Amino acid sequence: MEEANHSMVSEFIFQGLCNSRELQIFLLLPFSTLYLMTVIGNLFVVILIITDHHLHSPMYFLLANLSFTDFCLSSVTTPKMITDLVKENKTISFGGCMCQILFVHFFVGGEMVLLVTMAYDRYVAICRPLHYTSIMDRQKCIWLVVISWIIGFVHGISQLILILELPFCGPRVIDSFFCDIPLVMKLVCMNTDTLGIVMNAESGVVATTCFIFLMISYTYLLLTVQLHSKDGSSKAVSTCTSHIIVVVLFFGPVIFIYLWPVNITWVDKFLAVFYSVITPLLNPAIYTLRNRDIKNGIKKLISHL
Repeated sequence: MEEANHSMVSEFIFQGLCNSRELQIFLLLPFSTLYLMTVIGNLFVVILIITDHHLHSPMYFLLANLSFTDFCLSSVTTPKMITDLVKENKTISFGGCMCQILFVHFFVGGEMVLLVTMAYDRYVAICRPLHYTSIMDRQKCIWLVVISWIIGFVHGISQLILILELPFCGPRVIDSFFCDIPLVMKLVCMNTDTLGIVMNAESGVVATTCFIFLMISYTYLLLTVQLHSKDGSSKAVSTCTSHIIVVVLFFGPVIFIYLWPVNITWVDKFLAVFYSVITPLLNPAIYTLRNRDIKNGIKKLISHL
């Protein structure tokens, strides 16, 4: 079957963000700037947390991993999208398309678990502060991050295996700027309605379940903070609010794409751009602007330089 895949369809053709050549050239600078800011912003957060000893705590260890994951997620699709803006023929090899599917689901799945882990960290810090250092020790933090990467990889490889077993022998045009499973499934030379529903439901239900769990968790944490004394509550509220904003920005587009029954091309493209380009840029900005420790770390670094 894999031999047939490669012999019949060796590459796919992207239609890109739009059909207008002038608009594509116009979008080149904004998207290049956004990607550059995403790379610099996320890697800066990672380096700052590594170098500043005051940020060597579980919360910032998890934040550094979140920034690294956002950097990786954006790098899977955005550079290809930017280079395609100046190309007449936007093609990707069969192997490259499968790699995009694998790594997008790998990093998205890993980030979902990582966000749940960050919620658990805030729960322990707020609800069991006296036992925080013993519960969230270095070894447990490392294992939690490793588990998030493992779950992300299992999720990505399971999606890839199902796609690889399908026959591609007909149309090659993908109406997007990267290989997404719902769009690639339309190019299969057999009836995939049932399989498509199962695969979309798997991604959508997992994302929705994590989202509901996270919103319930942070609501409970905010209520707990309000019931306690105001000493340190402002910092806890600010941190939880930052986490909630990141959760909504990340899960909203993913849930909509996989669970919304009506396919509207321009809406799907906008949401795909949002969670692959915009969200990875907003995450470090949100944490930087709302986190006092991060801002103090930046001031120290600037003064040191």
